[in-house]
Amino acid sequence: MDTSLVISFAAIVVLMVVSAFFSGSETALTAVSRGKMHQLERDGSQAAASVNRLIANRERMIGALLLGNTFINILMSSLATSVLEDRLGHRVVAVVTVLMTLLILIFAEVFPKTLAIVRTDRFALAVAGPLKYVVGVLAPVVASVQAVVWHMLRLFNVRKEDVESIALAHDEIRGTVFLRHQEGSVERESRDMISGVLDLRELRVGDVMIHRKSMMTVSADQSAEQIVRALMATHHARVPVWREQPENIIGVLFTKDVVRAVLANNATLRALDIDTLITPPWFVPETMALEELLDAFRERRSHFALVVDEYGVILGLVTREDILDEVFGRIPDEHGAITQTGIRPQPDGSFYIDGVTTIRDINRALDWNLPDDEATTLAGLVIHEARTIPDVGQRFAFYGYKFEILRRQRNQITALRVVPLERGGGAAGEKAAGS
Repeated sequence: MDTSLVISFAAIVVLMVVSAFFSGSETALTAVSRGKMHQLERDGSQAAASVNRLIANRERMIGALLLGNTFINILMSSLATSVLEDRLGHRVVAVVTVLMTLLILIFAEVFPKTLAIVRTDRFALAVAGPLKYVVGVLAPVVASVQAVVWHMLRLFNVRKEDVESIALAHDEIRGTVFLRHQEGSVERESRDMISGVLDLRELRVGDVMIHRKSMMTVSADQSAEQIVRALMATHHARVPVWREQPENIIGVLFTKDVVRAVLANNATLRALDIDTLITPPWFVPETMALEELLDAFRERRSHFALVVDEYGVILGLVTREDILDEVFGRIPDEHGAITQTGIRPQPDGSFYIDGVTTIRDINRALDWNLPDDEATTLAGLVIHEARTIPDVGQRFAFYGYKFEILRRQRNQITALRVVPLERGGGAAGEKAAGS
């Protein structure tokens, strides 16, 4: 066989390997886990550091890979044409086009890209070292090409400063976690905890506070014995104190301070001065973000705050435990309280749910997807959708569930029966009322 022919075929094989290198590198570095690479770099991996430097400027990296791959593929086709031209004559163009398309598709595109998808992180770490030099060499050419491209895009009123992020970091993490949960690689509890952490920035104090109707308070106008007995009956570490009227909160009473004072007085209550034990209250607005409140708790070394609206009216209270419940879910206390007191499953597949139960607690406990944009509690959601305060016995269907009003106290819905439509029948989206 002619030596020049052997050299030409060998050159084509080498170019095919280089093209596969560029194709696989593009796929691997585009899909690589940035979080894992960042952690590997912190652990001392030089290859991971090279990966991070490459993906820090994706436009330059992809430009260099496309430039190198395009050049190599054209060079392979030209070389094959010149080698086979004398033997195939006028058929050379058709034969080389079909032959090189198949070879490039199989060995330079599908095979390396598939390998890069299956072994993304390993592939990226393996090619990062040599690829950083390739990108560095081709950087001036890529910059020139990018300048030409952006000038052309201006003709279509597209400017570089208008480029938007494909996804916010929080949304990307949340989407990844929910996807992994659907695939079975992330447990539901882990999904809920990660989602809870991400929600701290979006949730407001008003979304998790204990409403003033459910607050346990004591009156400073009572005797010391009455106050101590009320504190002992609550099992709470901190209790708001009011004077003259419940809306006039004058401070917070710590149970441990009262116990210490009683012990210091030899267990007698006559000489106990409750006013000296009351600490000043701390008020926070209902619109405050939970993430901000958590930081404030840490700075003040406090676990308790009273919530007010824009007019200074008491709306409820919030504790550090309420925020932690948003992350870890409700945890039974030492008295054996169940996790979700407001949700009672029934044998027929329905659920009796208290109206004040928050939609977030329902979604987490039952793995439902009721919206909480317009209402915080289940009763609020039904009232919002019904556009009225329903009577006992009325039924509604929306968001894939049936809601029946079981109890109502004045203008407050206190209990509902909820049935998923796939269990209770009916068409999704139905909204009907009856007696």
